[in-house]
Amino acid sequence: MDNATKRELKKQDQFVSLTEHGLDWASKNREKTAVLAGLVVLVILAAVGGYSWFEHRTNAAATDFGAAMETYQTPLVTPGQPLPPGMKAYNSANERAKAANAQFTAVASQYGMTRPGKLALYFAGLTYMEEGQNGSAEDALKKVAGSWDHDLAALGELALAQLYQQTGRDAQAADIYNKLSNGNTVTVPSGLAQLQLADMYSAEGKNDKAKEIYAKLKDKDKDAKGNPGPAGSVAAEKLNPRPEGPQ
Repeated sequence: MDNATKRELKKQDQFVSLTEHGLDWASKNREKTAVLAGLVVLVILAAVGGYSWFEHRTNAAATDFGAAMETYQTPLVTPGQPLPPGMKAYNSANERAKAANAQFTAVASQYGMTRPGKLALYFAGLTYMEEGQNGSAEDALKKVAGSWDHDLAALGELALAQLYQQTGRDAQAADIYNKLSNGNTVTVPSGLAQLQLADMYSAEGKNDKAKEIYAKLKDKDKDAKGNPGPAGSVAAEKLNPRPEGPQ
């Protein structure tokens, strides 16, 4: 028998020995092996079940959020105005906001971890503002502004700045507008935040500050071909408003 053959037989003996040891260990530890296998299965089932449960709640939240949005978009009518059969309407924006707010807050409370639930909290803040419940609006919008979702947080911050502006806290509003101007989220582009800040300065009678922002925005907000962008066009109109009356 040559050396190569001896080495090959030795490898086979080692393999057989290792296999026998493995089978022997499995036989002696069958109960432990079954427990470990069972745990792996449970982890997999928990992951799948958790995903299914979360998806189910997200779908339920989306349905309830959609119903709240329908209420929020219900038309307004003057008292005595005839309506088509089956059509719902509200007599005032305040009445509609109150009805929608109850639905939005319920969705946010029950499904707060889902995307529709987080959006519901934002609209709860908006409808609180429409109702004049500024304290509740501020609490809701601060939570939205603190979201890890930057696009959603920016919406919350913008609404919060508008609330501060409406309640005479212009300095706090300016801080938020400046912060948003330095960012550029999908929901609140930098140009929009700058326009809001300039409009606030204009309302305060600080026309020089407002015009400075409009001028910079008009020159800066352009596309690749040099055409004015959306914010730039608005800024240009603010600097050179069209005369009122028939053209």
